[in-house]
Amino acid sequence: MVTLQRPEKRNALSIDLRVELAESFGALGADAGVGCIVFTGAGSAFCSGMDVTEFGGDDEHKRRLVETSTGAFEAIGSCPRPVLAAVNGPALAGGFALALLCDIRVAAASATFGFPELPRGIPPSYASARAALGPGQAAEVSLSGRVFGAEEAMRLGVANELVADERVLERSLEVAAGIAAAPREATLETKRRILLDREQTLGHLFADEARVFREALLDAEPDDAA
Repeated sequence: MVTLQRPEKRNALSIDLRVELAESFGALGADAGVGCIVFTGAGSAFCSGMDVTEFGGDDEHKRRLVETSTGAFEAIGSCPRPVLAAVNGPALAGGFALALLCDIRVAAASATFGFPELPRGIPPSYASARAALGPGQAAEVSLSGRVFGAEEAMRLGVANELVADERVLERSLEVAAGIAAAPREATLETKRRILLDREQTLGHLFADEARVFREALLDAEPDDAA
């Protein structure tokens, strides 16, 4: 299990946390003993997105921001093992994108989802939305910037299952155990096909978003970061 451990910041993704995230998923993805990875957040939030207080700085720091960001998201999005998100609370902005990159999402009743960064002038990850939703639904949640609850997440297909808050981790571990108990080679082949489908249908979108993010950060003046 991978748990974001920054509850005092609603698990906002600092540089250090992004490094740990990439390392953890890299190691678990290569571990033959792992049948399924459960991904969750400590405290009352799943993840509130990027820690924007770290944006800006000198060129070396900006490159570090880009490298750790792309590394963390790619580690989850390309993990060869099944990944289940136990969404224990708000999954917003980059945190929403992280949840969408997982294969399965079990949501707590109090969980919320959305891309609230759009009204602040930050384009959300439409590619991540398309990884889980049809084009119409992905466009709506990306363009509206609205935050919605777990019941609507179920209707949209963002969440695969909705449970009481106190049962989200327990239920997620149950689902993960069932996946891990299946014949391993068949499971890994299925995940390979899931990744192949994502790459062939959405790879160009993810590549373009990474390019825009890189250019935006590396070209931004320190005073412009927010």
